[in-house]
Amino acid sequence: MLQQTTVRAAFPYYERWLRLFPDVNALARASRQKVLRAWQGLGYYERARSLHDAARIIVKKFSGRLPDDVEKLRALPGFGPYTAAAVASIAFDRPFPVLDANVRRLIMRLEHLAGPLGPRTDRTVLDFLEARLPRRGAGDFNQALMELGALICKPRNPLCLLCPLRPSCRAAKVGQQELIPPPRKTATKKIDAVVAIIRKDGRLLVQKRPPGGLLADLWEFPGGKRQRGESLEQALRREVREELGVEVVSARPLTSVKHAYTQFLVHLHAFEVTADQEPTLIRGRRRWVTLRGVRKYPLPSGSVRLVEFLERTARTEEHRPETLRTWK
Repeated sequence: MLQQTTVRAAFPYYERWLRLFPDVNALARASRQKVLRAWQGLGYYERARSLHDAARIIVKKFSGRLPDDVEKLRALPGFGPYTAAAVASIAFDRPFPVLDANVRRLIMRLEHLAGPLGPRTDRTVLDFLEARLPRRGAGDFNQALMELGALICKPRNPLCLLCPLRPSCRAAKVGQQELIPPPRKTATKKIDAVVAIIRKDGRLLVQKRPPGGLLADLWEFPGGKRQRGESLEQALRREVREELGVEVVSARPLTSVKHAYTQFLVHLHAFEVTADQEPTLIRGRRRWVTLRGVRKYPLPSGSVRLVEFLERTARTEEHRPETLRTWK
């Protein structure tokens, strides 16, 4: 959870996760939907899928016990060099250095490594760590560096006066600690997307995303990205036709929400849609669910906000007749 999330944000998720999956066997037995639902709100859902897959392999191949060999750890889904080294050193006291963003920043400042981030810089940092890594207590050593980077040697406004390594910090001696490492330049792509809210007898149509790619295996309302030159309504009609094989008879704007991903800013435009016929259901991938029931499904954060809007609206609107259909 901490690979892309702060401790404060992750802690309530961690507590709930342990209640749902108290051990690796419980996680391995759980359904994918339950795992993704427990992860909802943390983002980067590939982490949850990898954790689930790794649990199943650990139960099947290693009798439910995490392997203590770093190469076997690295073969598990989601276990890259950082995770494998962290688990091997902290859980099994294996002498492997951990390189995360906090440690990288700390060592780059200590050594005044002002060059760009990349494999060459990481190799220099790892060489520095390997030369100083204790044969025993590697886990404590790694955790100390990670905590020092997270709490003291922060990206902005580092607390240099409190740092025990300040006398050895080359960047601090020349007043350049906040210039190292150089900031990454990332362009945020803005995307407009349309969403169709289609009802049947008080239920909503939802569908499951493909098993690969962004937000894989999550559930959402039908819709997609607006193409260049399209109006929102044109995009809505095209997406509904392409995804559901039906035509939009009428579309009433409901609301719009924005949600930021790492490199995207998505603006979701939701419409109440009347279709010319009932969309065909697909077993395991498209179904009708109640507004209350949709909360049981793992949803992208933008879709969660749409559900919250629909819940607020349902509390204030007059009761809809149960026989109401939104197609002709």
